[in-house]
Amino acid sequence: MLTLKKLNKGQTLSHAFLWGYVIVTLFPLLWLLMTSFKTNREITVNTWALPKSFNFDNYRAAWETAKIGLYAWNSLYVTVAACFLTVLFAAMTSFALSRMKFVRMNKLVYTFIMFGLLVPSGALFIPLYRLIQTLTTDYGIQLYDSHLGLILVYCTYGLPITVFIIYAFMLSIPNELEEAGIMDGLSAAGLFARVIIPISAPALVTVTILSFIGNWNEYILSQLFITSETLRTLPTGMASFNDGYRTNFASLSAAVIMSIIPVLVVYFFLQRQIIEGMTAGSVKG
Repeated sequence: MLTLKKLNKGQTLSHAFLWGYVIVTLFPLLWLLMTSFKTNREITVNTWALPKSFNFDNYRAAWETAKIGLYAWNSLYVTVAACFLTVLFAAMTSFALSRMKFVRMNKLVYTFIMFGLLVPSGALFIPLYRLIQTLTTDYGIQLYDSHLGLILVYCTYGLPITVFIIYAFMLSIPNELEEAGIMDGLSAAGLFARVIIPISAPALVTVTILSFIGNWNEYILSQLFITSETLRTLPTGMASFNDGYRTNFASLSAAVIMSIIPVLVVYFFLQRQIIEGMTAGSVKG
């Protein structure tokens, strides 16, 4: 009986802590949603009050006046392209490192790639900027102020963690499946495309979603490498709500809500695959 009481108390504390965490996490989002329906005057007079009426003028203004539609398309294009290239290169690299043995350098190459996780992201801003500028001005390769350059930069930042997750998953794939494919006459490319990739689907879905969320919300690199107004991504494009003298908080809140919706939709439908992919490969057997 005493054990049961202790267990109930422990469960109550755990549930209370989790509910508190949920409230603290969701409150800013709910407050932002309520703010998106207010006018700037309502926000200034009473920041925490509910809106007097639920109108969509802020959403309309953000979409039409502030070119949120254009910025959202730019973000979608850059994000999808960067995700595809990152996952493709990471999958091929992980396949070579985990399933092939070449001159006993697998561990060395893998360790070299993992060093990318140890380097602070800010330490690469200046070298990458100088490299992109040099390729653009001296060699005529238009990477600065272009979506191609931003996509390549996103791939550079995303490869280490993507290789780390996919490599761990591919190590857990039984060798018997690979041997069966070879017995059926599959080449290395066929083994990769027809055996390893389908089995690695949970890990691939996981890294795709993580890469999508990271690239969609990224601000600093986009601000650094994109200067043209028509090429800006959504996070940097929302800076247009600040004209130096005042900030249109109402339209800005509506724009932030619209920018969150794609990520929430993707995560809502694929959250199970994210959890499975993060835990798969951690235990062999």
